Amino acid sequence: MTPAQRKNFDRLLSPRHIAFIGGTDAIVAIGEARRRGFGGEYWAVNPKRETLAGLTCFTSIDDLPEAPDAVFLAIPAAPAVEAITQLADMGAGGIVCYSAGFKEAGGSGQQLETELRDAVGDMALIGPNCYGLVNYVDNVALWPFAHGGSSPGYGAAIITQSGMFSSDISMSQRSLPLTHMISAGNQAVMGLEDFIDILCENPATRAIGVHIEGLSDIPKFERAALKALKHNTPIVAFKTGRSEIGSTLTISHTGSLSGSNELYEALFDRTGVIGVTNPAQMLETLKYLCVVDRPKGNRIAGFTCSGGGATMLADHGEDIGLQFPAFNPQTTSELETALPPIATVSNPLDYTTPIWGQPEFTEPVFDLAISGNTVDAAVLVQDYPASGLDESKIYYQNDAAAFAKAAKKAGIPAAICATLPENMDAQTREFLIEAGVAPMQGIHETLNAMAQAVWWSARRDAILQNPPETLEAGSISANTNHMDEAAGKNWLHEAGFPVPEGTLATAQTAAQTAQDLGFPVVLKMMSRKLAHKTEAGAVSLNLRTPQDVDSAIQAMSKAVSAYDQSAVTDNFLVEVMAASPFAELVVGLRNDPQFGWALTLGSGGILVELIGDAKTLLLPATQLDIETALQSLKVSKLLSGFRGAEKADLAALSQTILTLCNAVQTNTVGIADIEINPLFVYQDHVLAVDTLIQTTGSK
Repeated sequence: MTPAQRKNFDRLLSPRHIAFIGGTDAIVAIGEARRRGFGGEYWAVNPKRETLAGLTCFTSIDDLPEAPDAVFLAIPAAPAVEAITQLADMGAGGIVCYSAGFKEAGGSGQQLETELRDAVGDMALIGPNCYGLVNYVDNVALWPFAHGGSSPGYGAAIITQSGMFSSDISMSQRSLPLTHMISAGNQAVMGLEDFIDILCENPATRAIGVHIEGLSDIPKFERAALKALKHNTPIVAFKTGRSEIGSTLTISHTGSLSGSNELYEALFDRTGVIGVTNPAQMLETLKYLCVVDRPKGNRIAGFTCSGGGATMLADHGEDIGLQFPAFNPQTTSELETALPPIATVSNPLDYTTPIWGQPEFTEPVFDLAISGNTVDAAVLVQDYPASGLDESKIYYQNDAAAFAKAAKKAGIPAAICATLPENMDAQTREFLIEAGVAPMQGIHETLNAMAQAVWWSARRDAILQNPPETLEAGSISANTNHMDEAAGKNWLHEAGFPVPEGTLATAQTAAQTAQDLGFPVVLKMMSRKLAHKTEAGAVSLNLRTPQDVDSAIQAMSKAVSAYDQSAVTDNFLVEVMAASPFAELVVGLRNDPQFGWALTLGSGGILVELIGDAKTLLLPATQLDIETALQSLKVSKLLSGFRGAEKADLAALSQTILTLCNAVQTNTVGIADIEINPLFVYQDHVLAVDTLIQTTGSK
């Protein structure tokens, strides 16, 4: 995005005048601009009509009084390119190109999109094939369908790759305050990253919600997301779809442990982006981030007027790492005095129905429970009655107001959530927002949002203190070759990574080689066609005599012949048998065309696919990043000395893995993929017992 395009995007976002070019679709867009309350000039352009939605039509773009700040373009694809050329020549600001028939249509559409991109010049352009733009703060709409949503002057900016999803969000019954809605369409000129880069600077935008089907420029997204962190603007990302990224990696275990979703999760973690898995969670998390401050920690005060609600809070809170700290003895005593005798003092606290709806009793309870405990946030569960059955609603509101006062007095963010999302009406949601309370819908969604806000604050601090090195897109050949294990281990050894002592031998020399190395030994047949030697019977362990070696060679040759006759060779790797480790890891490195180098760590050996215990990092990474990833694994219990066993030196282990990461990023061999499985972990060193390396290039 050039500086001129940035300036023109500002014109598009807050225009003095909008030109609507088209027919029926333009009429709808004029109506939506009016619905939004746009107070600038409306210009209609159509050579075949006298009026559009009551506006007198200009016959052509050249007849407009001046270059329009904003254009809603809804004509067929080929004429749309011609119109864009005219608008660029006259100095228009920006365009919402609703027109379809470009690359999404295939065939000649791809060429038309290229022509569009060439024609746009310094203009900002959203689309083509998009719904467009709504600016809720400045009351601007360039939108082709009825839209909802509102803004109190602040809120979330939503950027989606799906027009219908953006429309669905605008119609949602969630009271999410909004600042902008952008349906990005084909992103021929401006992409998700550009919108993030611009909107994170807007002080009214307290958070950004992004629906991602796929990203075309990962490093650019990283830069935009890190900029949003600097501007204290959280991003909540809802990633949908599974791409074919990494489809060239078909023979390693880590290919299944680290697909495109895992790479996106690694990208989000690297850049402090909150990832969610469903639309409701996206909206609830954005609402919490926009309406209240972020909690400084994970200690929560919970309140219900039901024992069942308290249990729901406690159960899910524990699952996601939120803490409901117990009250100290003094606060417990004071609460016992303030509560009815039937109440049990605990956190979450069921304050019971005898005092329900009576703020003279409930407000002191909220005060005591919040101020008498060191907590970072508070949540109250309330399911409001349905319309027509709401004569008791005033009692709910009484407690809500008392709760809001207590939280405000303590200076912590407050949320009131309905157990079931639909059990909070619009009037109640607006009442709570005015009281400074987040009106949340769904217990799990609420607690998840709180935990995500806590995570974001901590992650932001960590990233800003130690910003990651810039990502670089990968480059990988369509063809890959499998190194045999001996060659792979030789590469690892030269890269400074520990491997067992071993020597290549033939069937005739293997027994003597084993004797020279010292028994017991491991014997493996070497062949590029034996990616998984165990399955082919090409591995023999714990051989203790020359006779064992000779017998193993005979049995191995027979087994491999039955598996694949063309894989049989007279080339064997003889290695010293490694001592039993106290933990086994899998370490995978892959060069992805979009994400660049990625490191996957997980439980190794037979556990690699059995439990799927893995963590993926994008490179470059630091020793601390790797150590933190290791600590997140289930196998970390073994690394930390399970039941009094030896502990691994995690810092040294992480540094050894980092050495390998640095080697692959600077290698000149053309490494595409490395898997070490298992990596034997000892107290003060490691050994790459088995490795699988793929290189790029033709066979």
